Amino acid sequence: MIAAVALPLGMLAWREQAERARPLVSGSLLPQPRPIADFALTGDDGRPFTRAGLLGRWTVVFVGYTHCPDVCPTTLSRLKAAKARLGADGARLAVLFVSVDPERDTPDHLGRYVRYFDKDFRAVTGPVDALTALGRQLGFVFVKNPGAEGEGYGIDHSAELILLDPKARLAGYLTPPFQAETLAADLGTILRKRVAR
Repeated sequence: MIAAVALPLGMLAWREQAERARPLVSGSLLPQPRPIADFALTGDDGRPFTRAGLLGRWTVVFVGYTHCPDVCPTTLSRLKAAKARLGADGARLAVLFVSVDPERDTPDHLGRYVRYFDKDFRAVTGPVDALTALGRQLGFVFVKNPGAEGEGYGIDHSAELILLDPKARLAGYLTPPFQAETLAADLGTILRKRVAR
């Protein structure tokens, strides 16, 4: 009887070790999640958005802007497809679009933009100095590039997906190019991961 119990327990321990060791296809997890300090941005509902808004679920952060011609809509589309592949588990994942173009991306405009991709996607923005400070914590950068006269401007920005654990700590990164199938596999891996203390 004892041997019969020991075998399943041993298999369970092996499975947990395998889950922890499973690498991500398109990125990596940090050996130890890094705490992030509080911040103050504005959500797509016009309300303040702080670190507390990240607690409770795994969050995928993507940095960009709504006038982005290619990388942003493509990445958000792939995230939508990956989330759909997760089925019911997709509800356990938050996607947060951080706009680095507060000049044009008002909360209302941001809300309409992200919900075009998925009704549960959220978006935030804020003053450039607050975005820069958050970028130093999460490892993203952005630079405004003036266009030719009369053509407006563009913004060069990091294209990685930033992974935050349910305790709102920096946990890892996924790097492009992104495909829905591999994204779904990686997101499934992190959703199964036990959160370290």
